[in-house]
Amino acid sequence: MNTNTNTNTNTNTNPDPMADVAAEPTPPIEAAAILPFTASQPFTMGIELELQLLNRRNYNLATDAVDLLAWIEPRELQKQIKLEMTQGMIELNSDIHTRVDHLVQELKVLRASLLSGAQYLNIGVAGGGAHPFQHWSEQRITPGERFLDLHSKYGYLAKTFTVFGQHIHIGVPNGDDAMYLTHAFSRFVPHFIALSAASPFYQGIDTAFDSSRSNVVSAFPLSGTAPLLTRWSEFEAYYDKLLKLGVVTSMKDFYWDIRPKPEYGTVEIRVCDTPLTIEHAALLGCYAQLLARWLLTERPLTITPDFYLLYQHNRFQASRYGLRGEIISQDQNTPTRQVLSVAILERFDDLKRYTENDAELLALRRLRNVAYEQLNDAGWLRQTFAHRESLSDVMRLSSDLWMTRTGSPFLD
Repeated sequence: MNTNTNTNTNTNTNPDPMADVAAEPTPPIEAAAILPFTASQPFTMGIELELQLLNRRNYNLATDAVDLLAWIEPRELQKQIKLEMTQGMIELNSDIHTRVDHLVQELKVLRASLLSGAQYLNIGVAGGGAHPFQHWSEQRITPGERFLDLHSKYGYLAKTFTVFGQHIHIGVPNGDDAMYLTHAFSRFVPHFIALSAASPFYQGIDTAFDSSRSNVVSAFPLSGTAPLLTRWSEFEAYYDKLLKLGVVTSMKDFYWDIRPKPEYGTVEIRVCDTPLTIEHAALLGCYAQLLARWLLTERPLTITPDFYLLYQHNRFQASRYGLRGEIISQDQNTPTRQVLSVAILERFDDLKRYTENDAELLALRRLRNVAYEQLNDAGWLRQTFAHRESLSDVMRLSSDLWMTRTGSPFLD
């Protein structure tokens, strides 16, 4: 709106037609936002779970995702159960929650609907970050324009992406907070990898990694970490450049470990393997929620040019050794080495002051048990294989676990 109140009625017949324009400049027009950030309620959480569909003959991956979706009842839940890249996968999406116990209850409802459909098709459903003996070359791309485009773009990588992760969304009020939280969360990526690790076997072998899935994801372009930008306006400019260069077409083209999701008003953690039980998945969501309360309230970390100096080292330690990995910290300008489980336990102790109800205290206590005992889902899978000596049996028991249990396979 023009707010100029100049009432000059000058009748000068100046032959220069630009004279009046120079005397009365046009107000600048504000540019439209390139990537508007949708505000959301701070510290709400939601999760996505990529799940394995298994045939009941040998417990290899099935190819029934499209048929399964048609059997989902009640029908309104179909918007929360979605197809993924290949047909042995299905994605389960929670609603938005403020309490971890409410999230667990919703996950039970979604699981019941999913299992009802799976029963009609005689297939199993399981968690875990990678199927232990499937071969990527045998996987079928899911019909759909986006999946076929990704297959065309990434070639064989699209089929190797038949791995299974948990994504955690945390609500933030604005883009600047989202950028801070994106970077701050990265310091705790080793925590989430180690606590969720559930992919020790891949292509029929023990990889010696607790989370082999992490290596598959790293193969994609635009994986790794977000650029070291701290203001949303800076990120918009960065995004606009890549958009104009044709490098990206949307935020979905970024495969970063942590990324802002402006359309949802969230920051998304993408490093977790899908846990073997629904409660463990919810506990990880609660941990992210508590971390966000602390990080955005106290702003304990300063984003400096060398913020990601140790990122790949610490990430590798978590993927390779899980809770027994050794990470390096230099937050106080003095490098210190610490066993990952010990670092996690110290963070849990500090976060107690940010809990708001008994459900959150219980969540911390259960995660503390996992860290203290150094027993993640990768350990359960290895122990089960040692006893059964059959990866098919491992997947049969893993499927039973996901479909019938709620808590940790070790500690429930």
